[in-house]
This record gives sequence, structure tokens and C-alpha cells, in this order.
Amino acid sequence: MGSEPQVVEEARESQRTPLLSARNLARIFHLGGQTIHALEPLNLDIQRGDFIAIAGPSGSGKSTLLQLLGLIDSPTSGEVRVQNRAAHGLGGEQRAALRLKTLGFVFQAFNLLQMLTARQNVEIALALAGWPRRKRRARAKELLESVGLGERLEHRPLQLSGGERQRVAIARAMANDPDVILADEPTGNLDSQTGREIVQLLEDLNRAGQTIVMVTHNLEIARRAGRLFLMRDGRMREVDPSDPRALD
Repeated sequence: MGSEPQVVEEARESQRTPLLSARNLARIFHLGGQTIHALEPLNLDIQRGDFIAIAGPSGSGKSTLLQLLGLIDSPTSGEVRVQNRAAHGLGGEQRAALRLKTLGFVFQAFNLLQMLTARQNVEIALALAGWPRRKRRARAKELLESVGLGERLEHRPLQLSGGERQRVAIARAMANDPDVILADEPTGNLDSQTGREIVQLLEDLNRAGQTIVMVTHNLEIARRAGRLFLMRDGRMREVDPSDPRALD
């Protein structure tokens, strides 16, 4: 009985600990003798269940931030923490394993392998995580059905519409049950109606408990998130997504 309060407190602490956080995170590039401050020092806490949109024009630093949060790039200074664990002190293989286990990615260009079917594209992520073949086939089918592609399992990307390709990419991002899905301009290659459908799918996933961070230049789409950050010239500020004046 004496250990129960400790167990409860540990559970509460786990709930308070951000899934993903940035501390004094900055990125500087040196190109052709020029110094470019792509990202000024910033802090960000991403809590379980968040749906965060990071909006801004091209070159504002939003994709740079997403690459740092996704452990794809390394910061010039500051750090990214995954469940309060510093990530960039890890070796390359450790970072890759942490990325595979905790993060899912959705890209503007879909990044699907053209020679593989929708099911096989999802299975790749499961194979990398060590799932046995029979289980990963069943899991891929389940995920594709969950995004409305149960009748497209054996279609290759060129046989799918843009919206369907992005649904495959979302299913792939969900494959290993990630703590956070990072979506970089997920509607950028889609028409307006299809883009709204993809954002609706992300909203549905968020309501089911999935934590999502989405980068977009589209303020209409960004305002549908629960938390909204605006970026310009490498600087970020949080605004109320329900306040139209905040977007001026």
C-alpha cells in the first residue's frame, strides 16, 4: 500500500512531462560567406494530445524547426528533448532508433516509393521496426482502412489521387504508434477541397488521442489546430487561433 502514492505521483509527472520540447533552440547556416539565422532561440513544449499548427511564409523557419524537432537536423545551439531526454547528445544510431519509435512523419511530396503498393509503403515502416511479416501485413491493412483506403491496398502511388497518396503517407506515419506526428505542409500539393479533407483526417486522429504538429503556410488551415504559432524571420510567437486579429 505504501508504494501507491509514489505510483500515482509518477503517473502525474509523466502526464506533465512534454512529449517533445525545444529549449533555447537555434539554427544558423553559413552559405557562400553569409550567415543566415534560420531559427532564433526559442522554447516550445508539446504536450500529449496537442494539435499544434506552425504557420508562416516561405523562409520563415517553420520547416527548419520541424526538422530539428524530428531529429533530422541538429541545432546550432539549444536542444530538443524527447520525454525530457536530451536527443542531440545521442549517437546517430540511437537518434534514428528514437525517431523511429517516437515520431511519425508526413511530407508535402508524400515520399512514397512508386514501385510499391499502398500496403507495402506502410509495411516498410513496420519492417524497419522489426515487425514480423504476417503482423505487419495485418497492421498495414488496418491502418489503410482507418484512413479510408481499404479498397486501395494494392494500388501503386501513380494509381492514386493526391489526396489518397497523402492518406497512405498518414497511415505510414501512424505505423509504429508514434508519440507525435510531424506534418510538413501536408496539404501543400493538394487542391483546396482535398486539403480540407486531409486536415479533417488529422483532426479526427487528434480527437482519438494522437499528438500532431503541423507546419503550413495556409492560415485558414492553421486556425483549425488547437494551438497556433506564427513564424517570421526565424522568430515564433503563440497566438489565439480563434482571434482573427492575431493573424494580422
